[in-house]
Amino acid sequence: MATSSHTSIRFDDQVAIVTGAGGGLGRSHALQLAARGAKVVVNDLGVARDGTGNTLSPAESVVEEIKAAGGQAIASAASVTDPAAVEEMVNQAMRQWGRVDILVNNAGFLRDKTFSKMTLDDFRAIVDVHLMGAVHCTKAVWEIMRQQNYGRIVMTTSSSGLFGNFGQSNYGAAKMALVGLMQTLALEGQKYGIRVNCLAPTAATRMTEELMRPEDLALLKPECVTPGMLYLVSRDGPTKTILCAGAGTFSRSSVTLSDGVYIGERPDAVELLKANEARLQDRSGETVPTTGFQQSIMEITKARGAKK
Repeated sequence: MATSSHTSIRFDDQVAIVTGAGGGLGRSHALQLAARGAKVVVNDLGVARDGTGNTLSPAESVVEEIKAAGGQAIASAASVTDPAAVEEMVNQAMRQWGRVDILVNNAGFLRDKTFSKMTLDDFRAIVDVHLMGAVHCTKAVWEIMRQQNYGRIVMTTSSSGLFGNFGQSNYGAAKMALVGLMQTLALEGQKYGIRVNCLAPTAATRMTEELMRPEDLALLKPECVTPGMLYLVSRDGPTKTILCAGAGTFSRSSVTLSDGVYIGERPDAVELLKANEARLQDRSGETVPTTGFQQSIMEITKARGAKK
């Protein structure tokens, strides 16, 4: 069990944008940010689970919930796939409150099929909303956050991207791409006080309701994931972290680099590589590189060491 001794994490005087916040996880995020003092832009296109249709009402009803509880919120029906609409959503927040401190990229939908049955349009639609949607929103707030020397951005990744999931090549590819985006933005944002992280949620939402047993779904409340998001966007939160969250459990996932095996430049390099497969798979000396350059450094160090 986790131990407890804590001061309350608050977001007073901070402005948060949560995309896909009309229901499920996004709604939980918006409500809990507002409950802790944030002013919230509740963004939702109001589409069906497969991305079709369009109505503003889900975002508006979440805004009403926040206001009824004494919070401040505005609704946005911008599609994250439309850069101009995203720009206008951010301008709306700036006109209303003068700053943007937090961006939670949560919008998305599913079009699951095996790769052999999937159309390129189904693949592209998912990359557009999950990856490019997050890029559009992040780009629209990046300069504001740089100017104010403060920002907290969360990308919503998934175990489907981190570890793979049958029938979700499009979704998995987009979700893993967000990890790559986060890794670099965390480095670029560092000197401007911008922290960027990934959240990999497991929650019972419209997107998962057909995939699990009812008794398991009951454990996977969106409300159990949101504390992970709040931690990531808090003032003293981490950066460059992949946080997995579900059913009240939180864990960290990392992209790691094994210690490797030096083989050198020789005609039988591939045969030696095959013969040293066990050493290649050995995870005992694994590291979590802080930048991609560390792979090159490790390789050059081994090559130099072998020449001595």
